[in-house]
Order: sequence, then C-alpha cells, then structure tokens
Amino acid sequence: MRIRTLLLLLLLSAIVIFAAMNWSAFLSPTTLSIGVGTVQAPLGLIMLGVVALVTLFFLVYVLYLQTAVLMDTRRHAKELQANRELADQAEASRFTELRNFIESTMQEQAARDAQFESTLLARIDQLDRDLRAIVEESSNALAAYIGELEDRLDDNKHGQSQLPVRRDH
Repeated sequence: MRIRTLLLLLLLSAIVIFAAMNWSAFLSPTTLSIGVGTVQAPLGLIMLGVVALVTLFFLVYVLYLQTAVLMDTRRHAKELQANRELADQAEASRFTELRNFIESTMQEQAARDAQFESTLLARIDQLDRDLRAIVEESSNALAAYIGELEDRLDDNKHGQSQLPVRRDH
C-alpha cells in the first residue's frame, strides 16, 4: 500500500475508535442553532455524519478519478497501438520503396552493361575485321614481293640480269 492510503486508513480508524469510546457523549442532545431557529440534537452524531458524508464524497471522487485515469490509459494504449501499426506500415512501405528503387537501379545498370557489352563486342569485331584485312593485305604484298624476287632470281639463273643496278653517288 502507498503511504497516503495507509495514513488515510489510520485516520479513519482513529475516528471510529474515538467515536466508539465516547459514544454516550456523541448521543447526548445539545441545543444547536441552524440560522433561523434552534434545534435539540446530538452534536457528536451530526459531526460524525458530516465526517462520514465527506469521506463518502472523497471516495466517490477518488473512484471517479481512478476510472477516468483507467479510461485515458486504455485510450492512450489504443492510440499508441494504432500509431505503432501505422509506423510499422510506413516502415514496410519504405522498405518496399527501397527494394523497388534498388531493383530498378539494378535493371538500369544491367541494361547499361548489356549495351556497353554489345558496343564493345561490335568494336572488337570491327577491329578484328580491320586486322584481318591488314594482315591479308600484308600477306598479299609480301607474296607479291616474294614472287617478284623469285622471278628475278629465275631470270638471273638463265643469264638475264634484270636487277637494276644501283648507283650511289
């Protein structure tokens, strides 16, 4: 128990014990003024009734506050749960959006890679064709030179020199 509740119970117990020990004094009639007249009534019993009425009023007030706090707590818990679900949905939405962004970026990168690869392969094919053409031209030129040299050598063997004489001055 909390200290306030314990002190309240001790105070009420003290009032009850005091009233029980002085019950005869509480019941003795006294002349009381009620503003417009006088009345013969037991003052102790009236005061005890007032204390009981005030205690009852505060108990009802405490129950009302406790109920209001419980209802607010329940309402806040529901709102908190709704906000938590909303945050979870927003987070899931962000993850989905991030996944879609990454997938689209990867698809774009794959398309750029494929385009680069096709461009590179086309360039390599062109270079291969150019290289083959150059090699073929070189081969043909070399074969022509070799054929010409063979012809000259054949002519030299048969006694005809057709090699140009080179004169350096």
